[in-house]
Amino acid sequence: MPFKPATSRADIAPAQCAFDGLALPAAFAVYAAGAYSGRTLDYQIDQSGHEATQIDVAVDESATPVVLMLGAYEPTVWNIGWTPRTRILAVLVSGYHRQAIAGLPPSVPRLNSSYDNKGPCGYFYVSQDKLGQLNPIARGMFGRPVTRVFLAKDGFVVIGNGTTTGLVTDANQPPEQFRDREAPLAGEAGLRDAVAKGLLREARSSDLRDWQTAFDAANRRDEPPVSGATAPDRSDARLHNAFVVLRPMQLPAGLYGAHSATFIVPRGVQRPTGNPGHSRVLDYNTLTCIGATCGRE
Repeated sequence: MPFKPATSRADIAPAQCAFDGLALPAAFAVYAAGAYSGRTLDYQIDQSGHEATQIDVAVDESATPVVLMLGAYEPTVWNIGWTPRTRILAVLVSGYHRQAIAGLPPSVPRLNSSYDNKGPCGYFYVSQDKLGQLNPIARGMFGRPVTRVFLAKDGFVVIGNGTTTGLVTDANQPPEQFRDREAPLAGEAGLRDAVAKGLLREARSSDLRDWQTAFDAANRRDEPPVSGATAPDRSDARLHNAFVVLRPMQLPAGLYGAHSATFIVPRGVQRPTGNPGHSRVLDYNTLTCIGATCGRE
């Protein structure tokens, strides 16, 4: 993927693809690090409908000052720590969704250019299959190719010599500051919170049976019965992450894969807003199923 014009919300959105007033010494290293995503958090930092992730970065380099290129696809908070002998000159952070830098004092220049924030430098993220895009970016920004790439694993990456103890970080720049407090908690935590607030209740077998009866009646085809045909599955196995919507609400982010859910919307109740992910919404008001898994009975 080329380093192409971007498009989201930014922490720093410069008017041009350059660090304002950055003067680099003759000797410095360009270190790139990242992953598709970090470890998932139970909150959001943007409006993408994706759970935020966090990557903790430990930088240890005494031989030369360093420039960091950090990139992830998912919305990610980069929590940076460094050894006292390390000098970080600047940080270029990028990705598809919103990226944010924590732990780094405001005095360190940074440039945030993602697809979602329409950053002037376009976007990139760092992974084994995306290495080809890094050197052109580094040469354009810093006048030299990337010195070395470090791939994050399980939300953690060590850059440089490998020391992870005695790290310095700016406590006034915590990861939590980027939390979108207007958005609900994400994933399973968001579902539990909605139940606790009376926005949802856990569905019973009868809720799913009643929905299926109503849905079948509304969508009955003029077809003769088939001898030996089996009835649709009405087992309790489908109750996993199944809820009845009680009040207007916004769906939590991160409802994908095993974290997907079923939401039954009774007549007269507003359909939830937000990104359903891989979940499905069974709406009595329209007698329709909305979502990626509808029809997979």
